[in-house]
Amino acid sequence: MQAPLPPLRHVPPYWVRTSTGGSGAFAGGTHRPEPAATPLPTPPPAEPVAESLPEPSPEQPTEAFEPLPPPPPTPEQFATLQSEDGRLVLTNDGLELNNEQFSWRELEGVDVQPVRWLLGVLLGAFTFLGFLSAYLQFWLKTVPAALGIGLGLALLAWGLRGTNRWRVHRPGRQTRYFSLSGPANGWQALAREANRRIGQRHHETATAAGYWLQQTAFIAPAAASTEGAGPDTHAPV
Repeated sequence: MQAPLPPLRHVPPYWVRTSTGGSGAFAGGTHRPEPAATPLPTPPPAEPVAESLPEPSPEQPTEAFEPLPPPPPTPEQFATLQSEDGRLVLTNDGLELNNEQFSWRELEGVDVQPVRWLLGVLLGAFTFLGFLSAYLQFWLKTVPAALGIGLGLALLAWGLRGTNRWRVHRPGRQTRYFSLSGPANGWQALAREANRRIGQRHHETATAAGYWLQQTAFIAPAAASTEGAGPDTHAPV
C-alpha cells in the first residue's frame, strides 16, 4: 500500500518589489496591501420617477364628458289627402282604406297594380265581332246589329278599365288586398305619397331611438362616478 499523502497547506501570494540594486530581484518582498478598515460611504438611493411627477390638482376633473347629442327633430306634419270617391284617405296618423285604419309605423309599404277583367274583355270582343259579322252577312237588320255591337263595345270598355289592386304590406302579418276602381294614375300618385310618409315615420322613430340610447350611454358613466365618489365630508353642516 502507498503511504497517505501529507495534508496540503495553502500559502497566500506575496507582492515582490523589483529593483536594479545589488540586493537581487527577489529582495525586499512586501505583503499585499490590505483594504481600508473604514468603508466608503454608500450613496443615497435614487428617488423613483413616480414621486417626481406632479400630483393632479383636485380642481381639475379626471374625466371629460362629451356633450349630449342634439335631440331629434320634431315629427313632420302631413296634410290630409283623399281619393275622388273618398274610399282612400291619407291622414297625419295613418292610412284609412275602406273605413279601415292602418298606422304609418305598422306598415312596410303599399303598392297598386292595374288589373284587367279578362272575362269582360273576352265577352265584349266576341259580342262585338259576332254582331258585326252577322250584320255584314245580312243575317241581322240594322237595329239589332247596332244594339249588339254597342253591347260588345260596352263590355270591352268595362273589361279594359278593370280595377286597381291595392296591396298593403305589414311586417310579420298577412298582406291585405283591396280593389279600387278608377283611373290608375290617381291611385299610383296616392301610393307614392303613402310610401313616402311610411318611410318618414320609420326614419323619425329610428332617430329618436338612437338619441335615447346615446343619452343613456353618456349618463351612465357620470352616475357611476358620482356614486363611487361617496358623500362630501368637507361640506358645511
